[in-house]
Amino acid sequence: MAPSVDDLLRGKGLRSTAQRRAVLEALRGHPHSTASELEARIAAGPGAGALSRQGLYNVLEDLDGVHLVRRIEPAGSPARYELRVGDNHHHLVCRGCGRVEDVDCAVGAAPCLDPLEDKGFAIDEAEITWWGVCVDCRRKPAAEPAPAESPVG
Repeated sequence: MAPSVDDLLRGKGLRSTAQRRAVLEALRGHPHSTASELEARIAAGPGAGALSRQGLYNVLEDLDGVHLVRRIEPAGSPARYELRVGDNHHHLVCRGCGRVEDVDCAVGAAPCLDPLEDKGFAIDEAEITWWGVCVDCRRKPAAEPAPAESPVG
């Protein structure tokens, strides 16, 4: 059984506030959510409390800081948040619709890739993002070409 959000927060030394609980609950079952998606989900939720956009970003920063959420930033996409932390997994991102999927690390231990030269760093994580087109986007019919302009003359 998954621990309660109260237990998660207290286990990381954070007070269990309504705002923090709302963000964690909004992320359950919705990995890779943007702040805008979380804001909409929280506002539509039961007993939605007041949580300003700045308040949401403050909560996300607090939760990321204690590793209760993971922030990922695929190029060209807003930051996304997920509850899956500490396992060094990677991501697939669709160039068509922006869908993000988790990919387990092939090695299983962090980091699952080692650079040729560590330059003196104590490396503890390797972040990999694969880009492509998801199966749903590949099934969509190609956009019809624009009609050619008629010659002037």
